[in-house]
Amino acid sequence: MRPSTLVRLALAGTRTDTVRVALTALSAALATLAALAALTVLAIPTPPATDGNGNRWSEQYANQLLVEPGLRGGTAFALLLLMIPVLALAGQCARLGAPARDRRLAALRLAGATPGQVTRIAVLETGVASLLGTLAGASVHFAGRELFDRPDAQGRLVLPTDVLPPAGELAAVLVGLPVVAALATALMLRRVSTTPFGVLRTHRRERGPRPWAGVLICAGLAAFLAVEPVTRWYVRRGADVPSWLVPALLVGGGLAAMVGVVVGTGWISWTAGRVLHRYARGPAALLAARRLMADPWAGSRTFAALLAAVLLGAGAAGLREHFVASAELSRREGGGMTNGDFYLRTMDLVDLAVAVAMLVAAGGLVVAVVEGITARRRAYAALVATGVPRPTLGRSVAWQSLAPAVPAVAVALAVGLLLARGLFRAPTVINYDEVCDASEQLCADPATRGRYLRVVETTEMTVPPDVPLEQLALLGAGALAAVLVTVGVGLLFLRAGTAVEELRAT
Repeated sequence: MRPSTLVRLALAGTRTDTVRVALTALSAALATLAALAALTVLAIPTPPATDGNGNRWSEQYANQLLVEPGLRGGTAFALLLLMIPVLALAGQCARLGAPARDRRLAALRLAGATPGQVTRIAVLETGVASLLGTLAGASVHFAGRELFDRPDAQGRLVLPTDVLPPAGELAAVLVGLPVVAALATALMLRRVSTTPFGVLRTHRRERGPRPWAGVLICAGLAAFLAVEPVTRWYVRRGADVPSWLVPALLVGGGLAAMVGVVVGTGWISWTAGRVLHRYARGPAALLAARRLMADPWAGSRTFAALLAAVLLGAGAAGLREHFVASAELSRREGGGMTNGDFYLRTMDLVDLAVAVAMLVAAGGLVVAVVEGITARRRAYAALVATGVPRPTLGRSVAWQSLAPAVPAVAVALAVGLLLARGLFRAPTVINYDEVCDASEQLCADPATRGRYLRVVETTEMTVPPDVPLEQLALLGAGALAAVLVTVGVGLLFLRAGTAVEELRAT
């Protein structure tokens, strides 16, 4: 099959296929913007230390997050974390219109295409959509550089429009994202067999998920807890901490905890289905129980972006309380304007980023719920034809969404807060004093005083950070409200999807 034919077949399809390609491209564009922004922040050069600039600050910027070298790594890390909900949204958008795409691929097999050619068509569709989105995101990034390259009255820039990431890093983003998307599609299709009669899975799970995701969560928490002891170990030996060690612990631990929370939703769904199946009495709850047990990983796919955003929000809430405690400790010592006050102001930007991630996750939820109803419209239509009322089906959809969502959101909130507590301990100040263990004459003589001096701890002041119950409650309520809203949107499609005619049309 010629490459031009592959591209034409990959981009062919109905309006649903067009919407899927457009949403995948949009997700790739958002991920590209986040990646290029993070690389641009890391590309800011640190000036050499001089008499007037001993802190090596980049004074050409108006934002303190860009001025101080020590804050740029955290800023870039936060931008990279924003890619996780966006990539989860891309995975959910790739499932939009899956039944119609499966029928189209089956028709290609019936026309003589080989299984490998059909797989390449599906992979190419995702890769081309991601490439278009990556190019669009890069275009928006460079257009924004020209738009915001306007110094203020003091000659300072709001954004780092005067620097560019290295060409190799730019090429890695522009080429790497489409390649990763295509490889992920190929990985998901490794256990799928496309036949002339439809798409079949060659591997089926015989038993429910096991709670192995807890191991990932514990490993992520252990990595964050290890940052301070590892740093102290190097300091006690007079050695420099390797530049890669702390970022590796933070990135690896954060990703492990986030993947554990998302994957653990499969076990939560399975357990919730078993509990409902055993104790529920209503038909809606029993229908939801059987569906949760039949496909427990649907929860992981559906709530991936939302749980990632909730975990980030809970971690940010814990970090804010640490800065509040640091500011309070400085005030008790008689300090004025403190670093804690500055960090509290910068946390408003982090909260804005979390809000954006929640909105992206809500869009992914809408796609997932609507796609789930559309994919199972034959089963729903059969239930309606046998006498099941549509309100009962609507309540079963609500049960199916809320039963795993409530405990999963609680776990995400707890893990996010524990990650922040493990990395940022209670701020403490220890005061020391010199004591001379000798006679008054020996202690008064500068020549002999140094022999008998010892340093003792006089006072220790610790301000334990509070548990941000209000922020955690708002995050949890916002996440569950997003679930309820998306369920409501999905129910609008339920009536059309449960028409008896669907039994003949699907």
